[in-house]
Amino acid sequence: MVNLTLSTKPVKLKEIKREWHLINASSRVVGRLAPEIAKLLQGKHKENYVSYLDMGDYVVVINAKKIRVKGKKAEQKIYTQYSGYPGGLKKITFKKILEEKPEKIIRHAVSGMLPKNKLRKKRLNRLYIFANENHPFVDKFKN
Repeated sequence: MVNLTLSTKPVKLKEIKREWHLINASSRVVGRLAPEIAKLLQGKHKENYVSYLDMGDYVVVINAKKIRVKGKKAEQKIYTQYSGYPGGLKKITFKKILEEKPEKIIRHAVSGMLPKNKLRKKRLNRLYIFANENHPFVDKFKN
């Protein structure tokens, strides 16, 4: 006879505790930083992780303006956006986006790392990206 009292207990929504993580993106490579952020947003670092619940934490990324890529990707990497209409294809280089909206680069990379399901939008809403060191969540990290 199997003792069922020692089995794993299911996680309930009320039991999920969300923590705050501060990540400094200064001189970090986008491709190395994005999986780290995605892991925190999903909650895979927690011992009671289950894939069907949104167990992730809040992530604040600062110094997004100082992010980098390796090789010649700064000039060669192109982000495309298509509206669906004739002539509606927009192409923007990494360098131009880095000057205008550096937050967009990290959000795009992390979005590609998250599973494509109903929880993706909720997880991305817990990601806060700032171009410089100033952010309104200073009180969350004081112990």
